[in-house]
Amino acid sequence: MTTTAPGWYADPTGRYEHRYWDGQRWTDSVGANGQQHVDPMTREPDRVTPVVDVPDVPESPRATPSASAPPVSTPHRAPEKITAFNAKGIATRLQVENTALASENARLQALLADLGALEVAERDARIAKQREVEIDLKNAVERLGAEKSRLDSALIVSRDRLALEEFGLFDFEHPAEASATLAAELEALRSQIRKTNKVGNAITATSNFTFNNSAAKGRTFVTQMSRIMLRAYNAEAENAVKTVKAGNLASAQKRLSTAREQIAKQGTMIDLSVTDHYHRLRLQELELAARHLQALASEKELERERRAELREQKVLEAELRREKERLEKERTHYLNSIQRLRDAGDEEGALALQAELDRIDAEIAEADYRAANIRAGYVYVISNLGAFGDGVVKIGMTRRLDPMDRVRELGDASVPFIFDVHALFFSDDAVGVEAMLHREFADQRLNKVNLRKEFFRVEPQAVLDALKQHNVAVLEFKTHAAAEDFRSSWPS
Repeated sequence: MTTTAPGWYADPTGRYEHRYWDGQRWTDSVGANGQQHVDPMTREPDRVTPVVDVPDVPESPRATPSASAPPVSTPHRAPEKITAFNAKGIATRLQVENTALASENARLQALLADLGALEVAERDARIAKQREVEIDLKNAVERLGAEKSRLDSALIVSRDRLALEEFGLFDFEHPAEASATLAAELEALRSQIRKTNKVGNAITATSNFTFNNSAAKGRTFVTQMSRIMLRAYNAEAENAVKTVKAGNLASAQKRLSTAREQIAKQGTMIDLSVTDHYHRLRLQELELAARHLQALASEKELERERRAELREQKVLEAELRREKERLEKERTHYLNSIQRLRDAGDEEGALALQAELDRIDAEIAEADYRAANIRAGYVYVISNLGAFGDGVVKIGMTRRLDPMDRVRELGDASVPFIFDVHALFFSDDAVGVEAMLHREFADQRLNKVNLRKEFFRVEPQAVLDALKQHNVAVLEFKTHAAAEDFRSSWPS
């Protein structure tokens, strides 16, 4: 049989019988039935397809496509009419198409050969691995998208912060930020401050001002002055928040209001002033800081009072323990003495000592009661004319066995004179009586911040009247303060 030489194949376009494949692309070498083909444009003969004779052999099975083989033939398209004018253009287009088809065909054949050589399990493993890579890529894309969104938000926040800082509104550590009860209220308030912190909202000025007969220069001057004064006011407000203390809120607010008045005074020519709304917001911010600091101070003072109460409780327990031990020794002594007298037949002497034994038993019972009942104790009403002036009393309670020990402690070196006692009486509910008197004279309390300070601006007679009104039995009450040390030191 007759066959073509290596490199010559059936023309995939169907226009020629054979065409030459150089291993990567189709060439322009064509032929038909062993005859030369003349290019109608160049009038030059094409290469003639070489033909060789080989012995007849049985047709072998189709070989497996390889990467070096030419691409498979494409379906025949409708015949085109070729003229002398379009032949070269058609040939160029077909050459481009054939080149693209050849590359794709080579790629697919290589892939087919690769996959065909793999085992099923290995092929599945490669597919699964490829899917994992695809999932990882998708997750990475999602992470990058989220990071981009975060950075976009941060960029917006940074731009807003720069705009606020241009007018002197900085993000500083506010005292109330650490408050569990005031933090949310503070955040809402500061959000309003940020929204209002603009020329026209926080500060206003005239819009009809000319500078050097120029309205444009006038507007520029007004805008610049508004920015400068708003920045100065915000700086004063921030400084007031940072320096406010528990108990000096009024003075801090007055200082901020004075700064606002000075700004208005300096800007009289252009009607420049901080708006009432913005000033009110900054005053509220200042109030929140003072409230938190006041709460902290009260908590610290309360903690000190608690420690003082614990110390007094320990002192009381020690006193009760010592007193009970003393009474138990006396009781044992009297029991032994009574037994000896009775053994000696002195019943009268034994009866006399029995009375003392009954007194000791009563004192032991009282000590046990005092130890068990933490509300029992002594209520005292005392004053110190030389230290606090006339018409000021301290109302408190103590559980000491000797209540005067507590009164003497209060009159130690912390005050110049000792306290005068107006009333000192025992009550089974000393805690309740003390609380009742504190409520009765709450409006007259001297320290309205720290409620553990038990001083009231009332006359001793008023305290006596309150005790009678609430049916509290008092055996002795002195309405006049002797103040002997004070009167001796400052004779009238």
